[in-house]
Amino acid sequence: MLRIEVEDLSRDDLRQLISDHLVDMHATSPLESVHALDLTGLTEPAVTMWTARDGDLLLGCGALKALSPTAGEIKSMRTATAARGRGVGTALLDHLITEAGVRGYQALYLETGSQDFFAPARRLYARRGFQACGPFGDYQLDPNSVFMTLRLDDPHPRRS
Repeated sequence: MLRIEVEDLSRDDLRQLISDHLVDMHATSPLESVHALDLTGLTEPAVTMWTARDGDLLLGCGALKALSPTAGEIKSMRTATAARGRGVGTALLDHLITEAGVRGYQALYLETGSQDFFAPARRLYARRGFQACGPFGDYQLDPNSVFMTLRLDDPHPRRS
């Protein structure tokens, strides 16, 4: 049974999943193009982390960072290797979109890689209505980055 809930970063399995995420980001993208938050960044007050678990087994995680009172950014989306293909990423993304709506956000943003490694993530985001956009916040144009947004105040979202 998949359970998604807010979690701090004190559990070893979550810390390891974040570490694995950072290793992959650094192996896939040039250093200046890695925008994944480390453990310190994920503990900032503007960031809330959720995990997906089956009992005590960690299946994945995702975070929501407040950019303003009306906008948020998805950070640190990661599915554990053993849980891939089971809908964990979709469930986490849907949860984050719902939470963004509850918070009153009008827009949700994300940055992901442009490399083939990130193609499954880009497809997932597009299936949920995210569309390409320009850099937001402190991001700069980068050929290694894809910026996407989802308008939450759109009465006719394109989600599948």
